[in-house]
Amino acid sequence: MSKSAVIIKGDGTGPELVDAMIQVLRECKSKIKLVPCDAGSEWWKKNGGNSYISDEVWNLLENSDACFKGPTTTIPTSTAPRSVAVSIRQKFNLFANVRPIKTYKNSAHQLDFICVREATEGLYSGIEFKIGDDSAIAVRKITKKGCEKIVRHGFKSANEMKFKKIYVITKRNILKETDGIFWNTVQNIQSEFNEIVVEEYYIDNMTQQLVKNPERFNKSILLSTNLFMDIVSECASGHVGSIGNVYSGNYGDNYAMFEPAHGSAPKYAGSDKVNPVATILSGALMTKYLGENDICNAIFAATEEIINEGKYLTYDLGGSASLSKMAKEIASRSRNYLPGYSKKIK
Repeated sequence: MSKSAVIIKGDGTGPELVDAMIQVLRECKSKIKLVPCDAGSEWWKKNGGNSYISDEVWNLLENSDACFKGPTTTIPTSTAPRSVAVSIRQKFNLFANVRPIKTYKNSAHQLDFICVREATEGLYSGIEFKIGDDSAIAVRKITKKGCEKIVRHGFKSANEMKFKKIYVITKRNILKETDGIFWNTVQNIQSEFNEIVVEEYYIDNMTQQLVKNPERFNKSILLSTNLFMDIVSECASGHVGSIGNVYSGNYGDNYAMFEPAHGSAPKYAGSDKVNPVATILSGALMTKYLGENDICNAIFAATEEIINEGKYLTYDLGGSASLSKMAKEIASRSRNYLPGYSKKIK
């Protein structure tokens, strides 16, 4: 029986990016059943309610093997629902947000490391309340159980990648209780992985090091709590050529969601302009999760070839190709990397 994946088209540039990703998967003859649907702020503005996701879409998600979320807009007001990504992460306990940082041959820095982010707790728990007309409090919720899940995922990822080092990012000199729980969990679980070295960085120093000397983190896992790793992975993505190249997966024990790391860029909606790489590579990660390893490998190989070649690049990568042109080229070359096809360099 084929696997199924719910495909949330998203807001702004989301629908055209998702269409490009689907084009690549179809060109590669993916057997995954794709179930497209609408969710996000544009849907919510038309339909209202207390969620960006309808009951019908929640039902589709619960009966699928995974989902893909195109870029969505989260309205920054107290009356708007919590984001689509956060809602799905918390519903399915997708505790590990994973963003690989790997540069291409023309990048100023040659980087290869993985950002592993706790994705259900911290300040993204959304626990806030006003204590007066001009003041409010947000709660940074950190639990031992949540820390154990993400820390173990980080160590297992290091083992799988044959990385020998994990950099743990905290602000433990200030956040002594919450980051204390996180750090103690790291120390306890490290005893099961004696061959992996752990080094702690404070978040402020970490961002400085990512600008000044990011190569020091190559062949390692960067591991942290929700907001800190969101900031760190965005900072690191500045070296990859464009946030439009940064892909990600969100993993739980029994479900996963895949998404580009960037936003919906509504001002470019419908212009056939923005970079499809992050969306396409997130889709490739989804095929791997659902058992189509050859398709995943083919898409990654074709995308790397195209970016290194420099001929079919969107504006953010220094080229003049349209979204659809770059996606079509990735689709065509991905097919040629599949077993049974002869690779044809164009």
